Amino acid sequence: MSAKNALLFAQVYLEYTYPRPRFLASSLITAQVVLLGFTASNCIIFSKYTYFALGIEPTEIQHKVLAVGLLTAITVVHGCFLKSGILVQNVLGWGKIFLITVMSLTGVWVVFLGLYGDDDNIHPVSRVASSWSWDSTWEGSNWSWSLLSSALFKVYYSYAGLSNVNNVLSEVHDPVGIVKTVCPTALVTAGGLYFLANLSYFLVIPLEEIKNSGELVGALLFERVFGAHVGKIFFPLAIAISAAGNVMVVTFGLARVNQEIARQGFLPWQKVLSSSRPFGTPLGGLIVHYIPSMLVLALPPQGDVYNFILDLEGYPGQMFALALTVGLLIVRHREPHLPRPFKAWLPAVWLRVVVCLVLLVAPFIPPENWRDLDYFYATYPLVGIAIVLSGVLYWYVWTVLLPRWGGYQLEEEKQILADGTSIIKLVHSYNK
Repeated sequence: MSAKNALLFAQVYLEYTYPRPRFLASSLITAQVVLLGFTASNCIIFSKYTYFALGIEPTEIQHKVLAVGLLTAITVVHGCFLKSGILVQNVLGWGKIFLITVMSLTGVWVVFLGLYGDDDNIHPVSRVASSWSWDSTWEGSNWSWSLLSSALFKVYYSYAGLSNVNNVLSEVHDPVGIVKTVCPTALVTAGGLYFLANLSYFLVIPLEEIKNSGELVGALLFERVFGAHVGKIFFPLAIAISAAGNVMVVTFGLARVNQEIARQGFLPWQKVLSSSRPFGTPLGGLIVHYIPSMLVLALPPQGDVYNFILDLEGYPGQMFALALTVGLLIVRHREPHLPRPFKAWLPAVWLRVVVCLVLLVAPFIPPENWRDLDYFYATYPLVGIAIVLSGVLYWYVWTVLLPRWGGYQLEEEKQILADGTSIIKLVHSYNK
């Protein structure tokens, strides 16, 4: 499976680069995937855009119920109906591509054709454009290090799908050629579409409304361009369905990853979580994914939970990116004659190291108004560090402390389950 390939690549690469301490790299990957592998962010988007399209002002409980309901329904579909779930998510994936294209071309369509809704429901482009100036665009901007790092985490999140190419490299004819051609093409294409989408926002929506719109800026765009009926109902519902499609895809992928982690021996209840019984689906992996996602949706107050989730996912991700990038330099120095069909440009590697270090330090630099904030400005990096440390603690307890107390060593042993699933069992080997 593609999820297996992605997991094994990261696990094998980190353990090869950092062979000591044994199992530490795999334990950290386990903590990262299990504790931060949730799909709460797009469940929140689904809830907000659905209520917006229906013209309902929801309470916080209603927001949470709809978001958790989506997560639960998708878990049931993927857990019980494998082929149907994959078919639905593929259809929604094409719908998402169509939606992004429409959003990207909306601004150009309005500017060059002058077609937009009635005056009661849009802000004419001429008025927005006439009031625009370079200085006014940056007026009131906050250039603190903590906010810049938070913004970059969200940018990284926007391009996170690019890493999916690593999931299928072993299933394509020419993986090196794919990395050299498809990755840059996808990056340029996505970047161009994002640029056009942002251009649409600035051309159609006044800047102050953009600042106050939160996650609903897309709904405002369509409402102003296409009017109160099509723009306020149809397109926001399309965005909600697109978000649901993203939840379906990511949920299924992470369930496979969780299942593979269990098969490698790094989760308890290994046989239950590794098996595809009774429906031929990764039901155990889905349950592992469902629990943290549901808790993130249900427990925190709504507020800025969406932004917090993106920042929380992004910060530990930079730790692993730093480990991978530094590992590349280590392997290149340690084994200079190792064949490399694809070789990263060294200045780009060092630039990535610098960016990772800056993003790891910047959130701890206090903004000017940090005393007036309702929360501690460095909350998300501290939580991210705590999650990584929980992986270290998990590794220490089950690979060092318990074997020391029990007088045994952990050895890998291959086993076959009743349904034919191959797993790696970490068995206790006692010294006689």
